[in-house]
Amino acid sequence: MAFCKYSTEYVASSKTEIDNIFINDYLPFAQAEFVKVYIYGLYKCNNASAFDNTIEAFAKHLNMSEEDVIGAFEFWQEQGLVQILNTHPIEVRYIPLKNVLNSNKLFKPDKYQTFNQQAQELFQGKRTISKTEYGEYYDFLERYHMEQEALLMIMKYCIESKASGVGYHYILTVARNWANEGVTTCKAVEERLEEFENKMPELQELFNAVGIKRNAYVEERSLMNKWLSDYGFNLDVILHLAKNMKKKAKFSFEKLDQLLTKYFEMKLYTIADIDSFEKEKTKLYELAKEINKTIGVYYESLDSEVENYILKWMNLGFDEAVLNEIAYYCFKHNIRNLEGMDKTVNRFYKLGVLTTEALNEYMTDILKTDDEIQTILITLGQSRNVNYIDRENYKTWKENWKLTTELISYGVELAKGKDSPMKYLSRVLSDWHNKGITAVEEAKKTSPLAATTQPQSKQNFTGRSYTREQMNALFDSIDDIEI
Repeated sequence: MAFCKYSTEYVASSKTEIDNIFINDYLPFAQAEFVKVYIYGLYKCNNASAFDNTIEAFAKHLNMSEEDVIGAFEFWQEQGLVQILNTHPIEVRYIPLKNVLNSNKLFKPDKYQTFNQQAQELFQGKRTISKTEYGEYYDFLERYHMEQEALLMIMKYCIESKASGVGYHYILTVARNWANEGVTTCKAVEERLEEFENKMPELQELFNAVGIKRNAYVEERSLMNKWLSDYGFNLDVILHLAKNMKKKAKFSFEKLDQLLTKYFEMKLYTIADIDSFEKEKTKLYELAKEINKTIGVYYESLDSEVENYILKWMNLGFDEAVLNEIAYYCFKHNIRNLEGMDKTVNRFYKLGVLTTEALNEYMTDILKTDDEIQTILITLGQSRNVNYIDRENYKTWKENWKLTTELISYGVELAKGKDSPMKYLSRVLSDWHNKGITAVEEAKKTSPLAATTQPQSKQNFTGRSYTREQMNALFDSIDDIEI
């Protein structure tokens, strides 16, 4: 009898930890019943001394037969996750998964007998597969649950692709990559190899263009398949980039893949688009430097900024002048990173303000509104500049409440001479809005004051050169735009 032990209630309310290795490497490939047995067994390990920790109670609780439970543990023993210490009565010991990964598993002698023979025949007497190499193959097959015949097909393809002898590390690297992409059956491997063979004419053209005279490696065939099928590039684009690369420096598949991946992410699919980008790259990098200087940041490499921000903004239609003004605004409002500037750019995009011409038109509207507000402030004896709150109030009166200029002007006359005249004006206009008053004559009937003079005439803005204060008015007007 145990000296100290958990209560049944304590065990039921505590937690059972499951290693991520089990979830990633074992759970997806095991039968549902086997997973259920493994997890419930972990739970029972937390209270091993309990009276009901028996195979009979275990099977009854899971609604399984004792034979099925034992079969499940035999499967996990084969995977190396548990050990069956006794059979009558059955006793199971769980193994830490970190130990499983670092240990040599024991396999049934006949399980890989056919595989061993066929694998050795693939090398046609050129070398002998060692015991260690066989063990690596077995471990791979167990962990990735690939069909033995599928791995043999991959081995054969790797051996035929390499002119020199191929090591098992190379074979297993290819096999792991394919398994991670879901290629684990003979049918899936056949389809992948067929894709490769269908792309061989294009790959041979690439070899001819860059002067490669040997068989194509598996990874090179895989890259060509990715460029043509996954990325959707035409062969002429691939050849164009490869030839340019050979002129400037030594050609490499790795460098070509980096280029094509970059252009794919930038949505540049044609020779014209790519060449145009490369020609404009210098200009884009100069713009990036100018923007960084304005907002106060420094990046040793501008590649990421140009690809992820500058190019995107230019593709949306923004011109350099507008982007520089946005950068200045960001600096003044303590937005000192490209993510923050990107949000501001998106607000301008929603307004349709992308070019200098559009900026001029929008500025004219903003300054006209500021002139109207300034007239109200002068009339009310307010000796100050228009601020953001004034613009918000005026926008509410005109756009949300749909009040006419004449009605607002009448309200201004009523507010003259009052304490806090702007607040008084806002209350008066709110009262009229709530009462549904839309005309001056209606308003006069509810007010003890008579209307006096109309507001002063407004100035027309015709210039195209803005002060920083005027530009701030523009940016303040977009701060509430959702992105």
